Amino acid sequence: MRAWLLDEFAGVAALRLRDIPDPTPTAGEVVLRVHYAALNPADRYLAERQYPAKPPLPHILGRDGLGTVVEVGSGVTGVAVGERRVILRGDVGVERAGTFAERVAVPAESLVDVPPGWTEPEAACATLVYLTAYQALTMWGALPASSVVLVTGASGGVGVASVQLAAAMGFTVLALSRSGEKRERLRQLGANLCFDPGESAWRLAVKKALGSRRVDLAIDNIGGALLPEVIDTLGDAGKVSLVGRLAGPVPSFNTAALFFRRIRLGGVAVGANTNPESRDGWQQVLALLARTGARPLVDSILPFEQLPEAFVRLAAGPMGKVVLKVRD
Repeated sequence: MRAWLLDEFAGVAALRLRDIPDPTPTAGEVVLRVHYAALNPADRYLAERQYPAKPPLPHILGRDGLGTVVEVGSGVTGVAVGERRVILRGDVGVERAGTFAERVAVPAESLVDVPPGWTEPEAACATLVYLTAYQALTMWGALPASSVVLVTGASGGVGVASVQLAAAMGFTVLALSRSGEKRERLRQLGANLCFDPGESAWRLAVKKALGSRRVDLAIDNIGGALLPEVIDTLGDAGKVSLVGRLAGPVPSFNTAALFFRRIRLGGVAVGANTNPESRDGWQQVLALLARTGARPLVDSILPFEQLPEAFVRLAAGPMGKVVLKVRD
């Protein structure tokens, strides 16, 4: 089979398309013939050695995907050759070979059904971002229905998922995006108000729009200099679910900004979920999406041979998910 190999932790530019032997399933595993795989910023972080996992090299990246079962290992029940399955969150693409390949071996417990009515690209790109968004929204416990949720980097994969789930939960949703076109699309996806974080007065605009209310929960996908500004919009006992750091380290942050309003910051890490927790979370996600009829948003689909170009698109800031078409 063909696979994109990472021979050294030198970034996605080090990926090489090679022919390698097909995987074989061990006990409890199946082999999928991959149809579609999705890109995530975490793939790039791992390739740059900015991720805790250190898999043996050469490594195959790719955490999300959908395919047809072509082999079944011993002890596997409930999955048969010829069936289509989606990969749920697990070690695929992290500690073990991932989906940027024509075939991938996956623990059977890490597979879920294709949601009814979804296209293959939609299903292939959904599990990781929606589980991440769901954890970001629920990690602090149940929020009152009157809560205000602010999402930074709202046009990205986790951002779109956060906006859709927060809207389905009935919260007032504020979305940040520098693009006017993307802000309009985010309104269509469920955001009540959208703001441009590139404008110096965006925080004043948020406070004016909310009146006596303040942001109760921020889901931050950006980090960098934006994080202290986000914290400024929070009310008493406000919380920040930290998902990403696309803008890099936070410069010159004064922790006194947290004291008197009892602000809490917490990291989101779906990799810490057990398999039952991930499966339960996925069912909760599907139930929420069913309330509004929301579906995953696919920004672009590129051929398997164009994985480097797909990472360029991911770095440019897509509206939704970038997906790799491995085969029909």
